Amino acid sequence: MSLAFLFPGQGSQAIGMGADLAEAFASAREVLQEVDDALGQHLSRLMREGPEDQLTLTENAQPALMAVSLAVMRTLEREFGVGVEKAAFVAGHSLGEYSALAAAGAISVADTARLLKLRGQAMQRAVPVGAGAMASLIGPKTDVALAEEAAAEGAKIGVCVVANDNNQGNVVISGEKAAVDAAIEKAKALGARAIPLNVSAPFHCPLMQPAADEMARALAEATILAPRAPLVANVTARPTHDPEEIRRLLVEQVTGRVRWRESMLWLVEQGGVTRFAEAGAGKVLSGMAKRIAPDAEATPLNTPADLEAFAKSL
Repeated sequence: MSLAFLFPGQGSQAIGMGADLAEAFASAREVLQEVDDALGQHLSRLMREGPEDQLTLTENAQPALMAVSLAVMRTLEREFGVGVEKAAFVAGHSLGEYSALAAAGAISVADTARLLKLRGQAMQRAVPVGAGAMASLIGPKTDVALAEEAAAEGAKIGVCVVANDNNQGNVVISGEKAAVDAAIEKAKALGARAIPLNVSAPFHCPLMQPAADEMARALAEATILAPRAPLVANVTARPTHDPEEIRRLLVEQVTGRVRWRESMLWLVEQGGVTRFAEAGAGKVLSGMAKRIAPDAEATPLNTPADLEAFAKSL
């Protein structure tokens, strides 16, 4: 068995996430406290009690999701003796890439929390609210080629690109609102269903360049070490453990496409991965894994029982 740990991105947040882990394990509480201290806010209380509209703000959701993922990983290591070294690779969806790097010891938890807070704020600042949009193109006919054709139609009006290649049947486009609206109409004509996403900014498109510039400055000063397991990066769908390359790819990722389907296929076909474990809130990536690589096992790690069963199965 070759294992890869996966780390979820924005959209997986929910009130109460990580609460049962924090109740059961001091190691989980310790991570949440480290994040609170790094940010100077009671993020753990917001995660536990809400309100939901505050938790879903990008600047809160991003460090909160990382906190849950790291609480899972530290508890696995401290309580069950399962460290990140058990994995051949790590990968994270968008902000989850930061969680993956923190889990693999490349960036400290405190630095990761601060970087993600800034990333959320920078993304929000980059484009005025309402000026940008994202849409999920779904259905059996939906693939990257269809999404690129739809995005090209939108690009006749303004910025419109494929932002997330999640899996066959689920591709996300992003850009200026009028351009995305035009792309949605084209996608429908091509046989896809299109769902506008309730997001505060158009992520992973060229409109995010001001945010990429802010992150470049912050990452230039951040300490990044070689991860204890190679990271399969969003923008290349290939592994790396070089700190300077990781620094560059994290900047590119702000405006670049999340090549998740390609990353998962690389992990299975070239990396030899037969089992995925999703560390953190929700089970979105486990569902994607089953669609992309149906022969591989995919396990969400959310609850104390999940962690115990997973550790016993290794």
